[in-house]
Amino acid sequence: MPKLYMVRHGKAAAAWGEDPDPGLDGTGHDQAKAVARGLAGMGPLLIVTSPLRRCRETAAPLAALWGIEPRILDAVREVPSPAPDFASRGEWLRGFLSRSWSEVEPSVLAWRQGLIAALCALSEDSVVFTHFVPINVAVGAAQGTERVVNFRPDHCSVTVFQADRHALTLLSLGRDAETQIR
Repeated sequence: MPKLYMVRHGKAAAAWGEDPDPGLDGTGHDQAKAVARGLAGMGPLLIVTSPLRRCRETAAPLAALWGIEPRILDAVREVPSPAPDFASRGEWLRGFLSRSWSEVEPSVLAWRQGLIAALCALSEDSVVFTHFVPINVAVGAAQGTERVVNFRPDHCSVTVFQADRHALTLLSLGRDAETQIR
């Protein structure tokens, strides 16, 4: 069964409600280089990344070390916000994070199921560059919990799973941090 090394992106240059697709700030670029050095000896493995800039930029140093092109996978992007406008995204996210999955919109539940299915379908050891909520989805699926937030992965922390076609098994949690939703 393949192992999945889920990496939360480095520190973004803007908050979730301020920019629809920010890249990394200087600290985030340093974090990306550090996680690449930490993972370099394991590969090359398949690199999968969210299409969003902060994940692609976090994946770039490892991809360069391994001399491979990351695979963009839309299913591992950040949770889609059903907020009616961009300005209300941050407020929606703060409320969403305190909920259970039984309390969320059907479109968000469909995104969650697609994410779990995509992770379970990976057939080889992979490094997956993604976001706070998708990592929590995977942890919750592995632990059988309905909470949206199960832990607070730090920027560039690595959470490890084993995947089969039907389930995820949590092998280790990444570094925990008190993430502020801006």
